[in-house]
Amino acid sequence: MGRAMTRLTFSEAELYSEAPTVAPHVSNGVRMHGGFDEKGSYVPPRSGGRREAMAAWTAALRERGGELFDADASLLTGARMPNVAQQTLLLENGIGQPFWNSLTITGKIEARGRVLAEMTFPDLQAVVVENISTMALGHLNKGLLVMHGIDEGGEPDRGIGGHDVMWFVARDLAFGADAFPDVEPPETISRPEAGERLMPELPPEYEGMLSFLMNLLLIEFRAEIGFASTQEALRNGNLFRDRRAEAEEAADIVGRIREDELIHVESLRLYLGELRELTLRTVDGGTIRGAELIDRFWAGLVRWATVDQPAIAARNAYETLKPLILAHDGGAQILKNFDALGDLGEAAVSAG
Repeated sequence: MGRAMTRLTFSEAELYSEAPTVAPHVSNGVRMHGGFDEKGSYVPPRSGGRREAMAAWTAALRERGGELFDADASLLTGARMPNVAQQTLLLENGIGQPFWNSLTITGKIEARGRVLAEMTFPDLQAVVVENISTMALGHLNKGLLVMHGIDEGGEPDRGIGGHDVMWFVARDLAFGADAFPDVEPPETISRPEAGERLMPELPPEYEGMLSFLMNLLLIEFRAEIGFASTQEALRNGNLFRDRRAEAEEAADIVGRIREDELIHVESLRLYLGELRELTLRTVDGGTIRGAELIDRFWAGLVRWATVDQPAIAARNAYETLKPLILAHDGGAQILKNFDALGDLGEAAVSAG
């Protein structure tokens, strides 16, 4: 007797359904998304039907001989500025503004992610030969991408904060409110070939959609590395000694953000895994395997993210950090020690 067929189509209401909680997620007087179960464990928002659906689509993909897109945060190497040792040095010397700035900037970048809740993506079925109605790809415009955006930017009309607010709450717990002036995110570093057609076989709007999904996955990986180092700093018992309990609570909030982001990473790996197994219609009337398009674009994206972009971003960050360090009493010696702990190398720092 064969096993029961797994359901692979879900309504928008089902995808939005919440997993059971017994208490809301409130910290420092601020209501944030998610909640806690009867054991006190954190429960991510909208993780009821969404997780059930993701599990079903992943199993179906594997039954068809496919697999989640083979990528994780470990592929992102290269210089980081500041690295964990450098951040620790600054905080030990009472130079907290760079860490405050990083938490503020991260929250503001997360807020931009809410654009996903306001975008309408083209219907992939128009360029895919196979039927995608029972796949995650067939549900992108049925709540999946909107939920991703709400996770990032919250539901301000309901007074519920998303990742943006969670970062601000974590920052204020660690430092106290208004410890330093507000700061805006730096300009994004664009790839040299930005604007060029890298998947010309597809209509531009569909190339843009695939590019967006792959870039979003890379952003999630880069964020995971940064979030882990942030948690490490907050949990360092030698730092934030006057606000130790608050810093631990801030680290817990960052951990909850990381738990939420696991759903995003798994989702994006599933979308791209499904795409690799499909056949796409080309603008010249032919077809092309999704794997050819995905793998080609991803290879170029990863090269930029692992070879070219990290050094540029690190040097730019160094130029911002340097005056903040030198403004401190003993700043020249601190900068010297800071440079000795760096990833850039003496030539790059000297050039800065």
